[in-house]
Amino acid sequence: MKMIGRTVLITGGTSGIGMELARQLIAQGNTVIVTGRDPGRLELAQQAIPGLHAFQSDVGDPASIESLYKTVCEQFPALDTLVNNAGTMRNIKLDRPHRLGDLTAEVDGNLKGPMWMVQAFLPLLLKQKNSLIVNVSSGLAFIPFPAAPIYSASKAALHAYTECLRAQLADTCVSVVELAPPGTETPLFRGEFAEEMKGEKGMNVSVLARRAIAGIEAGKSEIRPGVSNVLKIASRVAPHFMFRQMVKLGRPKPVSA
Repeated sequence: MKMIGRTVLITGGTSGIGMELARQLIAQGNTVIVTGRDPGRLELAQQAIPGLHAFQSDVGDPASIESLYKTVCEQFPALDTLVNNAGTMRNIKLDRPHRLGDLTAEVDGNLKGPMWMVQAFLPLLLKQKNSLIVNVSSGLAFIPFPAAPIYSASKAALHAYTECLRAQLADTCVSVVELAPPGTETPLFRGEFAEEMKGEKGMNVSVLARRAIAGIEAGKSEIRPGVSNVLKIASRVAPHFMFRQMVKLGRPKPVSA
């Protein structure tokens, strides 16, 4: 599947992986729309990437998704690619008090959001000759990271959902791809995990985007760049050993004297 001349919608496209995918896809001659919650960041993204279309929308809000669908149907009826990229990753200590609704907020954006987006946009995608859904999960879908328990759980669930979605759409015009990035040098990677990630280097975001596009064009149904592929293999051959390594990674690094 060539990623040229397509009409692409990317959620969470104002920074990180989503923004870099938008930049590279526009450079290849695609029409690209991004969404985000912050109008200011949407405006900055459009200034940074000439030709980018942007709409304010929240994947954690079904009403916002329904409104976005109506707008896209009217302005971009040829939409043939949906990239569910929006998501958050938080450092959560489960032995501390949390408001119940806030504790599972990542489930709304990382899991429910892609499910709702697919359900809303599938009628439009089914009208095209050769459509594509890309769900962005994580290498942590295969081996969880204890410092990010809700994020890891949401991505593992997204992985399972994506496999089921692919099976159900196998006889349609819609291809389903899972992109499972490794730790990538984005604000999300550093953010709340600065202490845990000391000395750890993530994949360059432009490299990640290039590998993602190349994987789609090569017909891969599951794209696992770098360490993500190691985590997938380890989840089959040495899951307990690899999880212990993730436990060690999640411990704050000692301060040098």
